[in-house]
Amino acid sequence: MAPRYTVTLTKEEREDLEAISTKGKRAVRTVLYARALLLLDAGEQGPKWIVSKVAEALGTTSRSLEHLKKRFVEDGLPAAIERKKRVKPPREIQFGGEFEAHLLALACSDTPEGKKRWTVRLLAEKLIELKIVETVSPMTVCNTLKKMNLSLT
Repeated sequence: MAPRYTVTLTKEEREDLEAISTKGKRAVRTVLYARALLLLDAGEQGPKWIVSKVAEALGTTSRSLEHLKKRFVEDGLPAAIERKKRVKPPREIQFGGEFEAHLLALACSDTPEGKKRWTVRLLAEKLIELKIVETVSPMTVCNTLKKMNLSLT
């Protein structure tokens, strides 16, 4: 099977990769990928190692090196050695600044009739009653108050 992607480094790219793999503190994966690209270089200055030998020397799989070569050829050097930035957070924020503002206003307001002070459970029930949120646990209210450095006492 013929190699699908061939890594050919320019002189500047070789110098950058050598600097990454020998100088300074970097993530292990970045250094490993830099060393792999240097060994896989099929250009004039490269050692032209085959993928299986590089995988054996670096302790990786040949499949990960094929993916590395693909990223290098299609997206360039920075995309090949650095981790891809996350576009979207892992989950959406349910209780943001607006929720905190309503909670703060409610906690600072007068207490319900027959009660001496606000409790976390009372605040959670009142937030649902006022339709500020559909559901909220008393623990979420407690953690939000703690984050805002607000005590109910």
